[in-house]
Amino acid sequence: MVDAAPTPAGRLDGLDSWYAEGWKGLNVAVLGLGASGFSVADTLVELGSEVTVYAPEGPSDTVELLDVIGARFERTPLDAVPAVLEQQGPDLVVVSPGLPPHNATVQWAVANSTVWGDVELAWRVRDKVVRGPVAAPWVTITGTNGKTTTTQLTTAMFEAGGLRAVACGNIGVPVLDVVRDPDGFDVLVVELSSHQLHYLPTTGDGALVPLASTCLNIADDHLEWHGSAEAYRAAKAKVYERTVMACVYNTTDDATRRMVEDADVVEGCRAVGFGPGIPAPGDVGIVEDVLCDRAFAENRQSSALELATVADLEQAGLASPHMTMNVLAAAALARAAGVQPAAIRSAVQGFRTDHHRTELVATADGIAWVDDSKATNPHAATASLASFDKVVWVVGGLFKGVDVDGLVERFGPDVRGVVVIGTDRAPVLEAFARHAPGVPVLQVEAADTDQVMPEAVRHAASVARPGDTVLLAPAAASFDQFGSYADRGRRFAAAVHEHLGGNADGDTDGLPGERA
Repeated sequence: MVDAAPTPAGRLDGLDSWYAEGWKGLNVAVLGLGASGFSVADTLVELGSEVTVYAPEGPSDTVELLDVIGARFERTPLDAVPAVLEQQGPDLVVVSPGLPPHNATVQWAVANSTVWGDVELAWRVRDKVVRGPVAAPWVTITGTNGKTTTTQLTTAMFEAGGLRAVACGNIGVPVLDVVRDPDGFDVLVVELSSHQLHYLPTTGDGALVPLASTCLNIADDHLEWHGSAEAYRAAKAKVYERTVMACVYNTTDDATRRMVEDADVVEGCRAVGFGPGIPAPGDVGIVEDVLCDRAFAENRQSSALELATVADLEQAGLASPHMTMNVLAAAALARAAGVQPAAIRSAVQGFRTDHHRTELVATADGIAWVDDSKATNPHAATASLASFDKVVWVVGGLFKGVDVDGLVERFGPDVRGVVVIGTDRAPVLEAFARHAPGVPVLQVEAADTDQVMPEAVRHAASVARPGDTVLLAPAAASFDQFGSYADRGRRFAAAVHEHLGGNADGDTDGLPGERA
């Protein structure tokens, strides 16, 4: 939580509505010019504030748009406090989530102004367009892994239940763009990163009051941003604060249960667990081949409601253990908001996962090539590796201060071979030398981004055998060599298709060797 100094003369008092008068003439600095930074500037200009955006760079068309809407742009590094920012003396500083709390300009803002994030601003102005008696409720989702798929699933369940819903936030659509949609929404499903949660207050007008919330799981990630594992977990735990109906937690992850126990929630809010086993009363889970609700059934002590079947999950490509958990979490969130079981099953049956999430690229000669470039940390890679029997593992990238040793210790001895990408290969190489010295280790030496994946694919093909899965599950961020995890995945798929030529099988309904 950011404890900034109060703005002189209470300039921000009462800014809890789109229609508050105090927005007009407000002197605001926006740090960063990504999608969220531009949405902040655009919103505040529309509200009548005086806005200056500070960033070391920005797309030329976005910079031009700032001029068009009436915001100023200062092209300046932010690793030291810009003199022009000090001269501005803003009433409010809105920080883009990419800037960490130890950044010098962020620290100056905390000491000399009031600091918000884009999500707090969106919460304060959420009443611009109201379809019902009050502003649309928010359902909030975080976790180390599975956030995006769960956000999409929850949204699909609301839509199947007849509600106008939208997935937004860290998923790619800024929340401020959504709250200004002229048609409005019945419910917002908001994916929140640990960065966004860090900048959220837990009290006052800017504190979210979600209808239902979840932290899907927790494992060390983004430690270089937060400074410690404790700070990362504290940020994630904020998702549960002030929840109204249900705090949804993972019964196989005690840390998420403790987060719920420690949260300050609205009286009457319930704790609802989700897990792969038979659910206790108050939870959702699986009985034989049926996903069941024992949280919101009328007689949950002795009965359960059927939500979907394992066959439904298999049809939708959601039957792997980690995807099943995402479905259960989404179903609990949707049920907390009153979505009926039939709508949940319909949503599951019609759902398809995004690209780069355990996506089958091709099969040839009995070998499956799978793109899980979205596995950007060891926790995500764990779920991916656990889904297949025999793997040739493509791993490496930017580890963000997270230790890969435990992941290699668990899975390394059982892989067919490993192909190491990334500019810093030492952590992976050292871990394999310790824990799996007999496994073939092939390094990608190409420095040219265009050549990294073709070389990786050639190496993988040289050790893969029929029945194997060549799995891109990097356990690391992509920015050392690629533009994004999606760019990394697309390049992998292109290299696979180029390598296979016309030999790829057309049937992509199943993944050879996938574990149930």
